[in-house]
Amino acid sequence: QVQLVESGGGLVQPGGSLRLSCAASGSIVSTNTMGWYRQAPGQQRELVANITRGGITNYADSVKGRFTISRDNAKNTVYLQMNSLKPEDTAVYYCNADIRSGRFLTPYKNYWGQGTQVTVSS
Repeated sequence: QVQLVESGGGLVQPGGSLRLSCAASGSIVSTNTMGWYRQAPGQQRELVANITRGGITNYADSVKGRFTISRDNAKNTVYLQMNSLKPEDTAVYYCNADIRSGRFLTPYKNYWGQGTQVTVSS
């Protein structure tokens, strides 16, 4: 059974930094695109950043220059380094990934983590 587990969230002051991690576990054959989404109260979930298996990255304009997404394919893990954090970054951050599990011939399926709270406040 495939699971995505996020960690690294918490409370940080404006201008501070935080690193989120998301590890996929289970009978994993391969992970393709992995990414981070966030959702603030009363708001729609939005893409923060994603990264292909080959390392091609994509960022929301609001986080460019401040956030860096990376991955370790051997560990089936994706990271989000968040610097120069702002109060408007406050949200629940969700990990998302396309994963093949069980055997090679199975197609990729999309999975979501449970989310981790990031609060930026003085």
